[in-house]
Amino acid sequence: MPERPNQGWSADFVSGALYNDVRFRTFNVLNNFNRETLAIEVDTSLPSARLVRVFEQVKAERGLPDVSRTDNGFEFLSEIFTQWCADNEVLIDYIEPSKPNQNACIERFNRTDRDEVLNTWLFASLDEIREISWAWRLEYKEERDHDSLCGLTPAEVLKQA
Repeated sequence: MPERPNQGWSADFVSGALYNDVRFRTFNVLNNFNRETLAIEVDTSLPSARLVRVFEQVKAERGLPDVSRTDNGFEFLSEIFTQWCADNEVLIDYIEPSKPNQNACIERFNRTDRDEVLNTWLFASLDEIREISWAWRLEYKEERDHDSLCGLTPAEVLKQA
């Protein structure tokens, strides 16, 4: 596990559907050091250029990681994403195919996100998902203590660092 902020991030996708059966995806980015959710991007399509845009937004606020751990999805293998990572000196650490346990931090987060947000609400629009996910992300960061963080919140761990 990382010993300092931005040493390692994890990124992954979660799929869902609106009330009218329109499919959507969320792109989740997590700082593995303190389990802080850095981004939850929601849309019906999230191509590689959009991932780069999300990383650029987080970069402006928090800097970039030394390493980004991802699966082998085509978005993460694309030249757009891999070149951006190379240009920004972000090493991509791909997990082995069919081994999600190698990216356990984001898989645990995704399960919680699915249980507490995506499977709890009937969403009528993407904006509704974005709004609820944003509020939940703040709660997860600032109010929720984590066993893996010795009972502290992600915000408290970051402040101590």
